[in-house]
Amino acid sequence: MDASYMLKDKGRFGMIALGVGIAGAALSAVGAFVDSSRFFLSYQVAFVYWVTLALGGLFFTMLQHATGAVWSVVVRRGSEALAMTLPLLFVFFLPMIGGIHSLFHWSHADAVAQNAALQGKAGYLNTGFFIGRAVLYFAVWTVLAWLLNKHSKAQDSTGAASHSVSLRNISAGGLFLFAFTLTFAAFDWLMSLDPHWYSTIFGVYVFVGGFLASIAFLIVFYLRLRDRGVLTDAVGMEHFHDFGRLLFAFTVFWAYIGGSQYFLIWYANIPEETVWYLNRWDASSWRMVSILLIALHFAVPFITLAFYAAKRNLSVLRIMALLLLVMHYVDMYWLVMPSHAKDGVHVSWMDVTTMMAIGGFVLWFFHERFAKSSLLPLQDPKLQDSIAHRV
Repeated sequence: MDASYMLKDKGRFGMIALGVGIAGAALSAVGAFVDSSRFFLSYQVAFVYWVTLALGGLFFTMLQHATGAVWSVVVRRGSEALAMTLPLLFVFFLPMIGGIHSLFHWSHADAVAQNAALQGKAGYLNTGFFIGRAVLYFAVWTVLAWLLNKHSKAQDSTGAASHSVSLRNISAGGLFLFAFTLTFAAFDWLMSLDPHWYSTIFGVYVFVGGFLASIAFLIVFYLRLRDRGVLTDAVGMEHFHDFGRLLFAFTVFWAYIGGSQYFLIWYANIPEETVWYLNRWDASSWRMVSILLIALHFAVPFITLAFYAAKRNLSVLRIMALLLLVMHYVDMYWLVMPSHAKDGVHVSWMDVTTMMAIGGFVLWFFHERFAKSSLLPLQDPKLQDSIAHRV
């Protein structure tokens, strides 16, 4: 890395990730021919995992600009690169179109004809509108990510303060667009798997899980850079401590939203609402997954990160971040699979290959975007204050 904070040695991470993606795609293609129904289930879990992770990066970037945060300037290029994987993820949405009939009960005309509730929702839950909405979601996300990256990189060249104003304005308006599009995407891709069930805070639950995972991802990524001796003069203990605070806060928020949704439905005791939780509890294996989520997605990180020293211990922080990245996958699996496998958990090798396929390409693209330009926004007026925060 030189004085301009350009990464001279990109290392082998990008090529390894690309190789994993290619191998995963090839194996997944075989799985699609062997058992297409199971392939689409596994694929959807992997797809929503990486999309929510990338959306968390987009939200993190906009949040920092909208609030005028100082501490995060030195780590912003990581979240910008993560958000820029969203155009690639649109490509990975396309196979989902072929799996609509395998995944969504409401897409079958005969099922709609025999069900009054589905008939009432047919104006929204229909294949054409479903695909059109997805195109709109990705268009909004891609434009936001592109504009944020455009002004951030342009400021490196010109140093004009007007770019900071533009970034703040784009983020302020973008947060509202983000909230609406992510909420409806969560309704479409996850909640409509059980078309009779609904929850008004489901979108918030999906958002919080994705944002929490994106924070965990950034922690792991910047710790890896630290291990290689990269950005050690810019990203220090205080930055990781702030990351740890966010990890702790959104661990609590995730549990709060999940608990609020559960207890309201349990208290109301309306059969069409409680069935969603019964599908995740009656079978003993799904019950174990539900308990695992409570224990490892909330209790362990909460108890660990509640301590000041833990948030400043980089080894502990790395372990908690990795744990939450794994548990985010378990959470997405828990949201998708019981709708089709009510009798219990059935793990498939395609669960692994689809994650390899999408994850490998996403990590490769992320790494290329990150290493392509300066690792820091060199002309950001808050940069020096952000570096000083490292003490």
